[in-house]
Amino acid sequence: MTTALITGASAGIGAAFAHELASRGTNLILVARSQDKLQDLAKLLQTQHQIQADIIAQDLSVPNAAEMVFDTVQQRGHIVDLLINNAGVGDYGDFAESDRAFQLQIIQLNILALVDLTHRFLQPMRQRRSGSIINLASVAAFQSMPYFSIYSATKAFVLSFSEAIWAENRSYGVRVVAVCPGPVGRQFFQQAGFPKTLVDLSAIVETPAKVVVRDALNALAKGESIVIPGNPTNQVLATLPRFVPRDWVANFWQLILRVQKS
Repeated sequence: MTTALITGASAGIGAAFAHELASRGTNLILVARSQDKLQDLAKLLQTQHQIQADIIAQDLSVPNAAEMVFDTVQQRGHIVDLLINNAGVGDYGDFAESDRAFQLQIIQLNILALVDLTHRFLQPMRQRRSGSIINLASVAAFQSMPYFSIYSATKAFVLSFSEAIWAENRSYGVRVVAVCPGPVGRQFFQQAGFPKTLVDLSAIVETPAKVVVRDALNALAKGESIVIPGNPTNQVLATLPRFVPRDWVANFWQLILRVQKS
């Protein structure tokens, strides 16, 4: 049986990955902050699918968190065949007026922890000449988004980084795919502090988490470097910025998001 490590596994896309992979007979290592939620999910999946589900309660937004996760995995004797870097967070608002410490925390989680975990688990995958990595980016990766600046910038990094290591590692039998969904449920936007009008608007074009997971796993199986799951609107949001000046795109989002902010 193969083993998958999923970050941000306690809810949303991470939990959807856990359910789908467990149904396919994959053993799991579930990583998130909430130990209680992880324990409940692990117990459920083990009962339903007769797989092994280990948990690591760890906040990846703190320095050296990835090292602690990797060391724990090694100590417990796991071999990770599939790494899913799903954990991420955003923050809506004017960057100059934002909480500086929290903006740095977003970068720590969305970029530094992802890169650290990828580097640590990629090396043994290359040695075995097998393994897979799924990195959660976003349609926000394709454009600069005022009032959502740090999140869109971090996801642009994840996309570029993932495409690069996809090319570097094909000859080693390691597959990498960047998954770029649009809105997936309201919880993310509510936690990021979006106004209710934008939270409600996101529901119009949202993609179910299980569809994101399905498209991600299909793209991984095909050896693709990137997938934009679900709602066709996401394809438009990812494609249009290529054909217009970048400042037009930034001004468009500044107008939309600033209007909603007031």
